Amino acid sequence: MRIPIEGSTSYRGRNARPNWLSLAAFIALALAVGAIGFVCSPAHSPPAAAWYAALAKPAWIAPSRWFGPIWTVLYVSMGGAAWLVSRERYHAKRSAAMAAYFVQLALNAFWPPLFFAWRSLGASLFDVVALWLAILWTLREFVQVRPLAAWLLLPYLGWVTFAVASSYALWRLNP
Repeated sequence: MRIPIEGSTSYRGRNARPNWLSLAAFIALALAVGAIGFVCSPAHSPPAAAWYAALAKPAWIAPSRWFGPIWTVLYVSMGGAAWLVSRERYHAKRSAAMAAYFVQLALNAFWPPLFFAWRSLGASLFDVVALWLAILWTLREFVQVRPLAAWLLLPYLGWVTFAVASSYALWRLNP
């Protein structure tokens, strides 16, 4: 008996049993990107802390203590979303979806060094806008492969939208 392959994956196109090691690897990769951010952040780097404290900030900017917990939850959900898409073995759009995911992950990894290590407000603003666009691309691709994966990325899009506004405000206030 021959099983036809369609654009939308049926249960047969999905891995029958969850591969928990694969899930852990996707989450670990996302958290590794977060570790880059932590190493460059004011929470870990005294020079970055002094520089960030001296910046003029808008009143509505998020407190620094929020960043660790929020990003941890976002990285775990990002890894879970990518894992869900990766399980759709025979879906025609899986490769494009995973490519979009890895592009946005790379842009995410570049932001903390641009902002905290190199203290380039302009370059970090450019990067976070590119990241926002890449997340939209990833959402568009994920929803075609596995809608639940796209839903898992919506809080990430919301937080990065706030990050774009924050980066723009910091860039404007600190010429």
